Amino acid sequence: MTSQLEVPLAMAEMLLQHEIEKFVNLEALLIDDRRFEEWLDLFSDDVHYWMPTRTVRYEREIHREHSRPDEAAHFDENKRGLEERVARIRSGMAWAEDPPSRTRHLFTNVMVEAGGEPDEYQVRNNFLLYRGRLQREVDIFVGVREDVVRRSPEAEHGWLIARRTVTLDQSVLLAKNLSIFF
Repeated sequence: MTSQLEVPLAMAEMLLQHEIEKFVNLEALLIDDRRFEEWLDLFSDDVHYWMPTRTVRYEREIHREHSRPDEAAHFDENKRGLEERVARIRSGMAWAEDPPSRTRHLFTNVMVEAGGEPDEYQVRNNFLLYRGRLQREVDIFVGVREDVVRRSPEAEHGWLIARRTVTLDQSVLLAKNLSIFF
């Protein structure tokens, strides 16, 4: 039998899950529509946006599968770095994005857990990212994003991304560049 206290708690968890999933979907829309300036507004000023490299390891060395924070990474950026990437794309001088890529971000298995601070949540989701460029260039990236999102009444959409770790399932990237956002 369900107690009277459990029902409001379950409803609050469902509402939180729904709210964060809407935020994740909004982010995908902004990136795929190339609304990068609006997308940047979803990040906190202290954001860390990181994509470690991945190598194939035997089971006994599986702990070394991903690069550590002090080692090489595909991305290791703060908010200023993200802003500079967007400015470069907008400048017309980023050959890898002129003509621009067409992307489609698909997210699934969105899991939300309490974070280390009040009003912070750990959000983990699987993704498939399709990228088409020119007439025949197609790249597909598959992996997991692990974010820390922070409730922020000052933010337009009520949330800010404070940390992002993107882990690709591929250890060898066949794409000509990584000029897109994950």
